[in-house]
Amino acid sequence: AIGASGAYDDAIQQKAGEGKSGEALFFELALQDLTQAAALFRPVHEATGGVDGWVSLEVSPLLSDDVDGTIDAARQLHASARCPNLFIKIPGTAAGLHAIEEAIFAGVPVNVTLLFSREQYIAAADAYWRGIQRRIEADLDPKVNSVASIFISRWDKAVVDKVPPALRNRLGVAIARRAYKAYCERLASPAWRKFADAGALTQRLLWASTGTKDPQLPQTYYVEALAAPNTVNTMPEKTLLALAAHAESLVAMPKDGGDAESVLADFAQADVDVMALASQLQVEGAQSFSKSWRDMLAVIASKSGESGKPAIKP
Repeated sequence: AIGASGAYDDAIQQKAGEGKSGEALFFELALQDLTQAAALFRPVHEATGGVDGWVSLEVSPLLSDDVDGTIDAARQLHASARCPNLFIKIPGTAAGLHAIEEAIFAGVPVNVTLLFSREQYIAAADAYWRGIQRRIEADLDPKVNSVASIFISRWDKAVVDKVPPALRNRLGVAIARRAYKAYCERLASPAWRKFADAGALTQRLLWASTGTKDPQLPQTYYVEALAAPNTVNTMPEKTLLALAAHAESLVAMPKDGGDAESVLADFAQADVDVMALASQLQVEGAQSFSKSWRDMLAVIASKSGESGKPAIKP
């Protein structure tokens, strides 16, 4: 919105006049918007006991390899917002996992982003559990909310030109179903029962990137395929409206993963290395987030009259 319209131009110039620049300026704008959004969702948040009605704000993607910087940023953003229904987004990368654990231990609600596989989800869920375990051991309230966001449609886009027509647009759903099976198994485990008995909250799976990239697919393709209890789906407005037209047709995803393993075996036969591709997609996702972030900071610098100054430290 900052780059695509002039809606924020006056606010940018005002904050620049107050001596703000770069990320500091952006986060002031973002916190103003998101605290207002959080207030709008607060009734939903309260009515559902804190389960729904959340908004999210990411730490700087430029901190993706900086564990301590990510931890500090998550704490500061959470403290500055003073909202009970604001998730802080932290990527589920190798560096991000430690930051996720520390943020949960500090009582910061976390939306774990950039997850692309069952293995990456499990690593993020383990980080959440470690943070909760430490809170229990420290006699702190274990009720710290979190979601684990798995990106779906990017899988199918990545292999569209590498697999037979019969396999197109099937990989993302298979990956999600495999992760959902692991999710259900974790929630049925004795280890989780101990956490739940202590008052811990379920770290729900969140399906991200569920808008269709292939124009031949119905807009609700991924949403319908991934309908399941205790999960979240973030979707574009046009997908939401399309879903509203026939939501009664949704069928819950099987807890055992359904045909996920047989579909993934077909992709293996087509020489698709799912593990390697998951790592590649996570790296590319982090790089894409960083590029978009730098581009946004450049726009802020230009609009604040600082085009000759660097928006961030090199």
